[in-house]
Amino acid sequence: MRRKKVVLLGSTGSIGCSTLEVARQLPDRIELVGLAANSSVEKLAEQVRETGVRQVAISEASKEPELRALLPEDVKVHVGPEGMAELATLEDADMVLVAIVGTAGLQPALAAIEAGKDLAVASKEILVMAGEVVTAAAEKHGVRLLPVDSEHNAIFQCLDGHRGGESEVSRLILTASGGPFRRTPTGELKQVTVEQALKHPTWKMGRKITIDSATMFNKGLEMIEARWLFGIGMERIDVVVHPQSIVHSMVEFVDGSVLAQLSRTDMCFPIQYALTWPERVKGGLQPLDFGELAKLDFEEPRHDAFPSLGLARRAGLAGGTLPAVFNAANEVAVDAFVDRRIGFTDIWRVVEETMDAHQQGDAGSLEGLIAADAWARGRAEESVGAPGAAADAIRRHG
Repeated sequence: MRRKKVVLLGSTGSIGCSTLEVARQLPDRIELVGLAANSSVEKLAEQVRETGVRQVAISEASKEPELRALLPEDVKVHVGPEGMAELATLEDADMVLVAIVGTAGLQPALAAIEAGKDLAVASKEILVMAGEVVTAAAEKHGVRLLPVDSEHNAIFQCLDGHRGGESEVSRLILTASGGPFRRTPTGELKQVTVEQALKHPTWKMGRKITIDSATMFNKGLEMIEARWLFGIGMERIDVVVHPQSIVHSMVEFVDGSVLAQLSRTDMCFPIQYALTWPERVKGGLQPLDFGELAKLDFEEPRHDAFPSLGLARRAGLAGGTLPAVFNAANEVAVDAFVDRRIGFTDIWRVVEETMDAHQQGDAGSLEGLIAADAWARGRAEESVGAPGAAADAIRRHG
């Protein structure tokens, strides 16, 4: 069987490293033909030596000389956003896996689609910011959008083979671990530190997504993403807290049946399924031992303590440019929290104030979405610097 040739954007991050692990386990099925990173030149060079790829990209142009010095002369280096897009359109690639954090993955994702490449999506922000544009482009060019997030991959698996599509589905149910503050009293969330927020109870992830899990913004982003991946209205997308992170998501059908996808808490599971779909193949992954599972708990989210879910539903129902604003404001707020310029609960404040100030626009234009994203970042920075916010953050964090 011919190996699937994959370009991996974001190879040095947590998803990227897990993708390399899957490729190691399935050398007869997967061939990496391109790797890209933002600025981690030493790690990227190490991956090139391991995989033997001859096409790479580095987003940060200033890192190009350092990277070239570490690579063999026959390795082609693409530079900057344009370089990312060039790598995403390699002629011999079958699929592009986008694991770039934030909105930087949007342009290369669209370039890959226009070049006829199937797209494995690990970056929530691509579909949150530009779901209408991306799904329309995928339909036009006849390419598949394959979800890599564990929750959306679980839903994708549960829906596989149901020919009735949306008419058969009652609800999509995304599971959430609840993060490290699932039981923290609401009044104590103001005192949460960066170090505490970066300690996830069940998953090992990058900084941004770990903070998003602590605020539950990750689940809000996933609600909007699911709306575009599966063509289901926001009113039929719900979240349930499941602290063990064994059930990765569920689909409730119109006959009352519920299908769930279960596996160990290892991102290699959804990555492997996305890369080998429509087949299932044996790799190096270990199945669940049900004798070891003491129990599986489920509970409703604390909407009052974690208003991110309500903000996400508001953005998804309104549509237009509001999801892009929701996403951009959250990125700014998370950066400000990590930099200790605002407190933990200010993340929700910054996003809500930015959404409240936004004048709705049309989501059908990429230019309009980019403009809304830029506006939201500027407006969110104003909220970050609101009177008293910096002083409060200093007082909280010392």
